[in-house]
Amino acid sequence: MYFQEDYQKIKAELEEVEKQLSSQSVALDLEKMRDFSRRYSELKELMEKIEELWLLEKNKQESQELADQESDEEMKDFLLEEVLNSTEKIVSLERKISRLLLPPDPNDTRSAFLEIRSGAGGEEAALFAAELFRSYALYAQLKNWKVEIVSQNISDLGGAKEIVAFIAGRNVYGTLKNESGVHRVQRVPETEKNGRIHTSTITVAVLPEAEKAEIAINPSDIRVDVFRSSGPGGQSVNTTDSAVRITHLPTGLVVSCQDQKSQHKNKDKALQVLSARLLAFEEEKKHREISDLRSSQVGTGDRSEKIRTYNYPQNRITDHRLKKSWHNLEEIMQGKIGEVVEEG
Repeated sequence: MYFQEDYQKIKAELEEVEKQLSSQSVALDLEKMRDFSRRYSELKELMEKIEELWLLEKNKQESQELADQESDEEMKDFLLEEVLNSTEKIVSLERKISRLLLPPDPNDTRSAFLEIRSGAGGEEAALFAAELFRSYALYAQLKNWKVEIVSQNISDLGGAKEIVAFIAGRNVYGTLKNESGVHRVQRVPETEKNGRIHTSTITVAVLPEAEKAEIAINPSDIRVDVFRSSGPGGQSVNTTDSAVRITHLPTGLVVSCQDQKSQHKNKDKALQVLSARLLAFEEEKKHREISDLRSSQVGTGDRSEKIRTYNYPQNRITDHRLKKSWHNLEEIMQGKIGEVVEEG
């Protein structure tokens, strides 16, 4: 059976965690109690998923044996369909278990910045960027996360040429990090009169929130410019210079923020975004120095990698890393994107 050795290790660790949870020293330490309780939940979930996998494997084997002995063609087809369904579930569950067995990323529990930008496709790409952001925002509500727009560049038709949002909550980065990459949409744009299907792209980047101790920004390394906030088409929506643009001179990174009510708040938020980008910059640099390989579970993670296609005429979403499709695109874009996000 798959994961037999892992299961025994998990079982032994779970027994040890249960002992710790029942000890008086842990009961009197809230932080330890929280850590051990979280680990208990993680181990319990792993054990249950492995047990579920074993049951699926057993059912698949039994259905295959019955199909091999069955003379009635209709019943045989039914049993083979059961074998096929079990196989698909086994592949998906194996992937989830393998991912859960990987050493945890220390950034996974953090809040994160979500950055969405329109790519090829002009106005249609901007419209889809706004729709995808809305789907993420609705999903965040279901997870009891708080979404705060940091900056946005709205197109004339209400799309988003760029939108940066801060999503606060537990495990935001760990849940959304694999969304980074190129998302492709295929549909008939609202601006298309001839009914032709167009292909457009947007990019998504998910950055963990940086803690103050991790990234120290030298004031002499940044240039701060202020300007008036603007709405769609460049229309001024603010009569004071409250919007802020910060340029990090050593790296050339530029961050703008205009959605807060005061210049001071916009500067603070822009510095938060800059810190997150600098942390991601350092992590990426460190990662390249260690190894060019990434887990096969999540692909390369390169933002230039096409990770997903949203095909509206066929009501289908396809994840190219998982080689899996969903046929409820409209529902997913209404906030039920969790089934896709959590699979990745």
